[in-house]
Amino acid sequence: MTSDQARQRAEKNFSREQRARDGQKAMTEYEAQAGAIREKTARLKALRLAKEAKEAQAQTEALAETSTAASSAKQTIKRSRAPRKVPAL
Repeated sequence: MTSDQARQRAEKNFSREQRARDGQKAMTEYEAQAGAIREKTARLKALRLAKEAKEAQAQTEALAETSTAASSAKQTIKRSRAPRKVPAL
């Protein structure tokens, strides 16, 4: 084997190792980014669910207030329509 062939073989091995290191580095960066995206998505989902729960509670309270007001109005109407008893003479 000549020195030229040995040099080419060494360069080939070096470039192969370099590509393997670059690939490993890229995979590590990819996994870190994927983890950050999952964390961000989970945080945003928690915020969205909290907001939706708060809105649902507010809507339920508004319906309850409306329902209470409506039922007391109905009771007032029923009382005003009730026949009055005339005192016996």
